[in-house]
Amino acid sequence: MKGDITTIPGYQVCDYLLVLRPNDELWNRVMKIKEEYSDKFKNEHGRWSRPHIVLASFQQYEMMEERLLSRLQTIAMGFPPFKVELKDYGNFPSHTIYINISSRVGVQNLVKKIRSEGQRLMKMEEGNKPLYMLEPHITIATKLLPWQYEKGWLEYSHKYFTGRFIADSMYLLKRKAMDSKFHVSEKFTFQNLPVTIKQGELFS
Repeated sequence: MKGDITTIPGYQVCDYLLVLRPNDELWNRVMKIKEEYSDKFKNEHGRWSRPHIVLASFQQYEMMEERLLSRLQTIAMGFPPFKVELKDYGNFPSHTIYINISSRVGVQNLVKKIRSEGQRLMKMEEGNKPLYMLEPHITIATKLLPWQYEKGWLEYSHKYFTGRFIADSMYLLKRKAMDSKFHVSEKFTFQNLPVTIKQGELFS
């Protein structure tokens, strides 16, 4: 009997998230809000998920990881640090409440660069394409039941929040099939260096 391809060494499929992480002070502030929401509206998912801005979400074979890390390192080396501003709350009806990113251009430019230079290493197969986040946000609570969303948004639509941080790096989070949580696989520091990627390397 043939084994499932996802269990063959090297062919194991992993979930990946490429994210920006707020500084410690802002991370703690957001985490407190997530815990308060979880306590008040009984949403455990919000309590255990960590504050970050998702840039890309994708699946890939683990054997591709070394090439993926190399490409992301090259992208980060050529990208400058930038300011991220947070302001108040937004929602995805009828399941998610989040903190708005009011300064979107820096995040969107980074996502576009990742998409143009890293897409081929993030695309596992034709029917399994990466998801790029051009509407950046920090999730407070998601996978909400109707009453959790409606009562929560009634309250949080009137709340205020401000914060800012300098995005000087991005993180690749990884989750294997048997894992329930994502773990940090690698950190990539933005260095704003002159980096040239040869045309042929884009399609390797």
